[in-house]
Amino acid sequence: MSVFERGSADDLARGAGALVVHAEVGGPDRRDSEARLEEAEGLALAIGIDVRGKASFRVRSVKPATLFGSGQVDQIATMAEEQGAELVIVDNALTPVQQSNLEKTFGAKVIDRTGLILEIFGERAATNEGRLQVELAHLDYQAGRLVRSWTHLERQRGGFGFLGGPGETQIEADRRMIRDRMAKIRRELDQVTRTRNLHRARRQRAPWPVIALVGYTNAGKSTLFNRMTGAEVMAKDMLFATLDPTMRQIALPGLDKAILSDTVGFVSDLPTQLIAAFRATLEEVVTADLIFHVRDISHSDSEAQRADVMEVLGELGVLPGEGDGDSAEPAPAYLEVWNKCDLLSAEQRRDVEAMAARHDDVVLVSAMTGEGLDALRRTIGDLMTAGSNVHMIKLPVSDGAALAWLHEHGEVLETQEATGDAETFDLSVRLSDAAYARFMARK
Repeated sequence: MSVFERGSADDLARGAGALVVHAEVGGPDRRDSEARLEEAEGLALAIGIDVRGKASFRVRSVKPATLFGSGQVDQIATMAEEQGAELVIVDNALTPVQQSNLEKTFGAKVIDRTGLILEIFGERAATNEGRLQVELAHLDYQAGRLVRSWTHLERQRGGFGFLGGPGETQIEADRRMIRDRMAKIRRELDQVTRTRNLHRARRQRAPWPVIALVGYTNAGKSTLFNRMTGAEVMAKDMLFATLDPTMRQIALPGLDKAILSDTVGFVSDLPTQLIAAFRATLEEVVTADLIFHVRDISHSDSEAQRADVMEVLGELGVLPGEGDGDSAEPAPAYLEVWNKCDLLSAEQRRDVEAMAARHDDVVLVSAMTGEGLDALRRTIGDLMTAGSNVHMIKLPVSDGAALAWLHEHGEVLETQEATGDAETFDLSVRLSDAAYARFMARK
């Protein structure tokens, strides 16, 4: 179900002329209004919308009926008419009432930021899990807008829409239909999650470190992923080019094997229902050994974008430095990759290089030209092997629990029967110092 559907205009989105507006509510945003508008325009362009104009408005107090003040609403309506906009994109979250009122005033389709991102996710989802997650998030979003979207449901039932609208009984039936479908999707997603957990358990038993690429959308993650793996992940200069996580095996200095995982790009003010629906997609980040944060260091809003990514990482509980105690999962290692250095001017390059030199967890690269990738591989290899040593461990053949623990927390390099003792194994195991101390404390 497309958020762009209205009546029979099923293909309104692609090629539709649009006006993009943003409300600066209260105090100034973390990023300037021009950057917000550029990002919103990029979101629209990502699905082929023809952006004919954009404008930002300072809103001192939100109007419950329209979000914008009455004078601003009139101004937007005039702009939409002058530019022949079939669509007005509001780069904020709208309530169903606000959306409905603005549509009546503008005489045009209105969608908010959540609806726009949902539409992009719907186009980008390439796996069954991704499509299920998009549908679940969209149904959650659409449930609150049921009254205004009844014509689509009426067509699904084969109705003709002769009457002014469905009665209360029909609306309740539609709500029940949505709830039932959401419950079915959740059951299917639970099964997908169980299957992925089995795959993850197999990876942990053959403990190859997992490196999760994260970053603001369009930071160049997929281009970098392709450079490092030789894969052909969709890597276009548009927002949300990647949706579903893609995983590939790579070799690194000091490591025969590691798993590199590309994930969906983060974005400011990601709608709440999308964070919930896509948590499974981001599970590879939660369980990663290294978080590899790719930044577009040439972007004027790079610091604000970094703050948005760190905020989401905090919500996932994987901020650098988190996790302590024997019972807590150790925090993943963290590395910032400052990408697109080829787009910097000579003066900007000097400043950025000076900043990078002051940090141990920063590598400057260009995924497009390949500059800095050898240094990046060495840095990742050093991080993944830091504090690890090979230990010779003797285990009773019957101690399956200890053997499983070693496979989960280290790399079992060699296993052989102890000389003259068929009841004992000699193991060569690579373990971090902390993991070795925990293993010895188990005895």
